[in-house]
Amino acid sequence: MGEERLARAIDELLDELVGSGAEVGLQVAVIRHGRTLVDAACGVADPHTGAPVEPGTLFWAGSTAKGVASTVAHVLVDRGVLTDDMRVAEVWPEFAAHGKERTTLRHVLMHTAGVPGLPSGTGAADLCDWGRMCATIAGSTPWWEPGTGFGYHAKTFGFLLGETLRRATGDPIPVLLREYVTGPLGVADEVHFGVPRPLLTRVARQVGANPARPEPGSPLEKAMPPGVVPDADYANRTDLLTSDVPAEGTMSARGVARVYSALLEHLVSPARRTAIATVAFTGTDRVMGVPASWTYGYAPFRPSGRGRPGSTFGMVGSNGSAAFADVDSGVAVAVMRNRFGDLGTAARIDQLITDELA
Repeated sequence: MGEERLARAIDELLDELVGSGAEVGLQVAVIRHGRTLVDAACGVADPHTGAPVEPGTLFWAGSTAKGVASTVAHVLVDRGVLTDDMRVAEVWPEFAAHGKERTTLRHVLMHTAGVPGLPSGTGAADLCDWGRMCATIAGSTPWWEPGTGFGYHAKTFGFLLGETLRRATGDPIPVLLREYVTGPLGVADEVHFGVPRPLLTRVARQVGANPARPEPGSPLEKAMPPGVVPDADYANRTDLLTSDVPAEGTMSARGVARVYSALLEHLVSPARRTAIATVAFTGTDRVMGVPASWTYGYAPFRPSGRGRPGSTFGMVGSNGSAAFADVDSGVAVAVMRNRFGDLGTAARIDQLITDELA
């Protein structure tokens, strides 16, 4: 049906999903070759007040923010501020403890640094203490020799990357995000790690069922202890929403779609974009215990399962949010939602987009 009917088709699908009760509030943004095709909003942002979802509503999006954090690092490397293979300990000497002195920025972005674990008693409030989290990670013993294994760094990724960037540049990652990415793109108020307090009134309230908990004693539980497993209550905590936890974040669909569109168009060089999209790991995830593949800082798949390896890169969140880019089609897509769940809705939306733009 093509571009001219895509917006209407998306509106109809969102109305159906919200009208049926399957979803509470949704946003979808689609940008192709720098041109916005869809900036849709539907449903209720806060069931307590009845406030509607608007295009500028902010949604807690979980690990979808990891792709944003990776983007900051790639822009800095592309501009010569950092190098891919700089050793973390060169700028963060404490991190060298227990055999981590050879860990590089590349290892951090690839989730091969070997430090996914957290103390068993770690709680949500601990994540709000940047110094404490960074000291814990710096003092940890790696689960494997850095660079020799892959394992999803569910919570530690953002602190590890953020502190490395802070030590190397002198600026915390939210400042770097605004200076190098969201500010130039005009979306500085729509893509955040910690949400500025004046913008809290724009944040949608998350709702939904309790998530599955990692098996006690499993590597995943050691990487994500019970006190930091995300659910709706966790995502609605003001202390977490306003703290920089760069493995997670809060954003609008149009804001993060603009970031991915810029990656396709002009934010980094063509060579860097190719490196970002290229599948760099395929094997077993030592934390999740499942087969996995990874590009240079992103997941290499679309929610619908479509897309060519080497073309698609992005991230999804534990509540079912998603944001990604596709090099072949020139399309950037983001889906935000406030009902905790799986990627079923994002997959259905992505499939519709793929069909419409084929």
